[in-house]
Amino acid sequence: MKRTPRSVLRCPLAAAVAATGLLGLLTAVPETAAPSTVPAATSENTATVFYYTKTRNWSAYDLHYAPDGGSWTTVPGVRMEAACTDWVKKTVSLGSASGLAATFNNGSGTWDNNAGKNYALGTGNITVKDGVVAHSDPCTDTGPDPSPSPTDTGTASVYYSTTTVGRSTANIHYQPAGGSWTAVPGVGMEAACTGWVKRSVDLGVAGSMQAAFNNGNGVWDNNNGSNYTIPAGVSTVRDKVVTTGAENPCATEPGDTEAPTPPAKAKADADGLSIVLTWDPSTDNRGVTKYQVTRTGGTRGTMVTDVGSTVYSDANLEERTAYSYTVKAVDAAGNVSAASAAATATTGEKPTTPAAGKPLGTDPRKDPIYFVLTARFDDGDSSNNRGGSQHEKSGNAANNDPMFRDDFKGLVDKLDYIKGLGFSAIWITPVVLNRSDYDYHGYHGYDFYKVDGRLESAGASYQDLIDAAHAKGMKIYQDVVYNHSSRWGAEGLLTPTVYGVRDDQWSWYYDEKNEDFEYDGVSVEPKSGKSYYNGDLWSTAEPSGNTCLNWGKPTGGTSPEGYKLYNCQWPNPTSGMFPKVYYHNCWLGNWEGEDSRSCWLHEDLADFNTESAPVQNYLIGAYDKYIDMGVDGFRIDTAVHIPRTTWNRRFLPAIQERVASRFGAEAAKNFFVFGEVGAFVNDKWNRGSVNHSAQFFTWKERKEYDADDTEAALEMYDYEEQLGTGAQPTSTNAFLDGNAYHTPDHSRFSGMNVIDMRMHMNFGDADNAFHNGKDSDDSYNDATYNVVYVDSHDYGPNKSSERYAGGTDAWAENMSLMWTFRGIPTLYYGSEIEFQAGKKIDCGPSCPLASTGRAYYGDHLAGTIEASDFGKVSSATGEVADTLAKPLVKHLQRLNEIRRAVPALQMGQYSTEGITGSMAYKRRYTDTASGTDSFALVTVTGAADYTGIPNGTYKDAVTGDTRVVSDGKLSVAAPGKGNLRVYVLDLGGRNAAPGRIGTAGPYLK
Repeated sequence: MKRTPRSVLRCPLAAAVAATGLLGLLTAVPETAAPSTVPAATSENTATVFYYTKTRNWSAYDLHYAPDGGSWTTVPGVRMEAACTDWVKKTVSLGSASGLAATFNNGSGTWDNNAGKNYALGTGNITVKDGVVAHSDPCTDTGPDPSPSPTDTGTASVYYSTTTVGRSTANIHYQPAGGSWTAVPGVGMEAACTGWVKRSVDLGVAGSMQAAFNNGNGVWDNNNGSNYTIPAGVSTVRDKVVTTGAENPCATEPGDTEAPTPPAKAKADADGLSIVLTWDPSTDNRGVTKYQVTRTGGTRGTMVTDVGSTVYSDANLEERTAYSYTVKAVDAAGNVSAASAAATATTGEKPTTPAAGKPLGTDPRKDPIYFVLTARFDDGDSSNNRGGSQHEKSGNAANNDPMFRDDFKGLVDKLDYIKGLGFSAIWITPVVLNRSDYDYHGYHGYDFYKVDGRLESAGASYQDLIDAAHAKGMKIYQDVVYNHSSRWGAEGLLTPTVYGVRDDQWSWYYDEKNEDFEYDGVSVEPKSGKSYYNGDLWSTAEPSGNTCLNWGKPTGGTSPEGYKLYNCQWPNPTSGMFPKVYYHNCWLGNWEGEDSRSCWLHEDLADFNTESAPVQNYLIGAYDKYIDMGVDGFRIDTAVHIPRTTWNRRFLPAIQERVASRFGAEAAKNFFVFGEVGAFVNDKWNRGSVNHSAQFFTWKERKEYDADDTEAALEMYDYEEQLGTGAQPTSTNAFLDGNAYHTPDHSRFSGMNVIDMRMHMNFGDADNAFHNGKDSDDSYNDATYNVVYVDSHDYGPNKSSERYAGGTDAWAENMSLMWTFRGIPTLYYGSEIEFQAGKKIDCGPSCPLASTGRAYYGDHLAGTIEASDFGKVSSATGEVADTLAKPLVKHLQRLNEIRRAVPALQMGQYSTEGITGSMAYKRRYTDTASGTDSFALVTVTGAADYTGIPNGTYKDAVTGDTRVVSDGKLSVAAPGKGNLRVYVLDLGGRNAAPGRIGTAGPYLK
């Protein structure tokens, strides 16, 4: 989203997510650290399950289990027996099964079922501690004395730092010099003090040992394949450095006996059969590691669930049932806080439609994207229209054009229009509840867990839109914002009520408080008569920790209306209104500087401290909700303003983990994430800064950084800037090897694709965009996934503030290139009729929306329409029929038909080798699994000569012209401006050339 800079002053995740974030440090076990022999298989497998009791404090412990492929025990299971201090155990027979599913309970209805997923356990000795599964016997050889003597001989006392790896569970796998390796995974290490585990190893006559460390589940730290050499005596291992003869790192640290503070402000909200519980983070002298949520109510008994964030989503509950929740905080030493105050909520009725959809899960490169501003596309339900506080001032009132005019119902009603154009994916602007004076676009998120009511209506919820699109074979890509919230904070995380002074002049703006009213964007507060009520936002009390001078005192100036202005009247990052744990506290000063990733862009965009765990948890929890609804991908707003390390460690793995856990690995692979990395320049690298260039975000990290996300971001920034553009990774994933397609290497892919900013900026004409685009393609991980557009809701080419106005012929040429070149073609709503061409894209509330590039489009869609297939309309009446008759619409429909019929144009690699011609290239896609092989020669507008191509019969998809090539050469005459030729090699069978596709139109002929 475009930002207008103001005058500025310089200035533990959930276990699954944490585990994913370790992969840059911990690697697969090396052969050098593997045992030399493997025990022979026995006739019957057993598992001895150890369960940690300190953080539960139940009076009894039962193991309820089912061997893999077998039946569950009768509830509550089998009683576990005391093992050693803080542990109970049970040995069970598994027969021939290689593992078991397990849950634990107190025999009286209170359960630990791994947050509803159950525990997947193997054979042998297994520990389950605070949701983490490892393989060791915690009761054998309890490890070194807390203060081992540095002069001990024959014994190596090892302290291993868990700070970098983010875990408190570790095993040491070792080999005394001249001896044998322990059996994988080695022996368990025990907690020593905060951030350290320990183990004493008897070396016998050896003076040292080789060692590697692991989590018991196949994730290793083996010193980058070299193993660690550790001598007798006391040693520490931290950040891959062995310190011999070390002081005991725990000797001076007193035992931690202080419990965290009780969680505050627990709040439960019901939505159908689901309840979302949120609370404020607890504080602790050493740090909180997790929370325990206890649920009571319903017929299923008490349930206790461990949570790594400050948000818990409880689903599949009973209808019309009251539930109560309390939360306790737990620190690394196992100290447990008192319980929070109870939060209660009552579920509703079971939805008549499924509570969640399912993503279509196909390769995103197959799907051209149509981008809509949901609130400006088509008005299906006028009852949810809202003008906001700027309705009169903006001029929207005079046009009877409220900013929130359109909705999901309008989009559902016109899905056949979009399908009739040939698009199979729709990118919609953010759906979360917004809050600002002018928030129709969706980028001022306030409650990230709620869909904005101004977009929904009866029978047309967000879920209804997703389901309706899927029923037509169309994907929904949701625009998401991780970088910032509204200026009023984020409901459920921080919404400080410290703004403004409500005197007799400002009472028109700061409404009278109504404790019984909750802002939802659509409901009208009865006292003020406003849906944009803000009586909950102001306070006469100066905020604690305030750093804004003269808070609440008159500045001596007046507003445009003549009202007295007060110091610190509006929220800003330097006022002390926003605690650093949740928000950054500075203004952006340099768009290509480090502060662009850690400071506010604008006063309406409160910049999240995305390196803080509470913020990460809040956002991950919020976007999990939409993943569960079945969206097909995320377009990430302002991605460049969050460090790559944070994306790669936290947010991107969390997306993948959630999709995979709900819908499977294939769905996760094809869940399309594409980021907006605003590099508004015409060159390959953004003013020479790799950290601010789009392609940079498609790569994993190349080295390890500090465990703290804030420090890691700074280290990464400096490291990559010093390496410079010439030392960045390169890829051949987008390029053919001669005429051959090769399997792409995505092993270094970050998980984020990007909008092709270089092509966008250079789309003054298609030829310029083409040559600039391919010049950058070696620097992306895989440019065939780039999202390509001419203009958008922010900018036109060359950072123009107007919608593209190059003319119909130029538009046709642009489209011909986008639909046949690598990448995913994307069109901003209305461009198919040159809607608002040359108009200013955005001027905020200073002019009416009707005069901008964000004008209402529904007038052009009035009437009925029915699509029989992608790019094909079976019937249309009214104004929409006239819209469909426009020349660029006809052009788009045929382009989509051709692209859909030729796999090489969708997913193929490309080359310009052996080709003369301005916009000419060859593309190929080969998939042995499906038997697909597609090879095509393309030229846009101009003539082209192809040499060194495969011999055979080629058929043009535009004209049907057939050419037989026997000498590796083919020449094509210039088809003309906006026209093109697509000669497809006839490979027979399912890979036969389709010949002419569609009928001649105004450009493709």
